[in-house]
Amino acid sequence: MWLTIAKLVVAASLITFVSWLSGKKTGLAGFLTALPLTTLLALAFSQVEWGDSKQSVEYAKSVFVAIPVSLLFFIPYLLAEKLNLNFWNCYISGIGLLGAGYFIHNHLTKII
Repeated sequence: MWLTIAKLVVAASLITFVSWLSGKKTGLAGFLTALPLTTLLALAFSQVEWGDSKQSVEYAKSVFVAIPVSLLFFIPYLLAEKLNLNFWNCYISGIGLLGAGYFIHNHLTKII
């Protein structure tokens, strides 16, 4: 129970801090968001909770494959000016591309 509460507090604090920072220092917030902070936390939490190194290694491999695939989310933002897209158009389109990315991820993790 205490581990769950600790994980919740740490993760929520990190997300809250970075979202607050995005209004003050966009570049720094973007850099911190791009860092694998969530992965670092989740891998450590998983290992502490389950104690299974093999599972943690498989988890890390899945994340490794997912990182470039997850960049599909940002494609609409890169094309926003050319296609005259507002934030919500980009956001919804990006989520749709992530859905396609999930199938790519599934395929790639089976062959690695």
